[in-house]
Amino acid sequence: MMEIIIYALRNYITYVLLSICGVICVFLRKSIKEMKKRNSLLHQSVNAILRNDIIAMYNECVKKGYCPIYVKENVKSLSRLYHDLGGNGVSDKLVQELLEMPSSKGAG
Repeated sequence: MMEIIIYALRNYITYVLLSICGVICVFLRKSIKEMKKRNSLLHQSVNAILRNDIIAMYNECVKKGYCPIYVKENVKSLSRLYHDLGGNGVSDKLVQELLEMPSSKGAG
């Protein structure tokens, strides 16, 4: 009789542990899916901000007619980050034009 109780108890504990593991796996799967979604949204947001900053710098420098050295260095850095995050070549022409502009109002 004792053997039957031990057998039943062992099966019950195994069932409970497997159920707990199943719940944990479902929770982890949902958490990972949510993290991937948030990561993708953050990635897209940062790319949009970088692209916007490059365009804003371009527009400002075109108005001035020149591009200061610190802006050139900044736009190179932003462009590198933009591409490293998977950005396309939309901003490449703008960056190239900025880098070719004179560095001061009286130059070039």
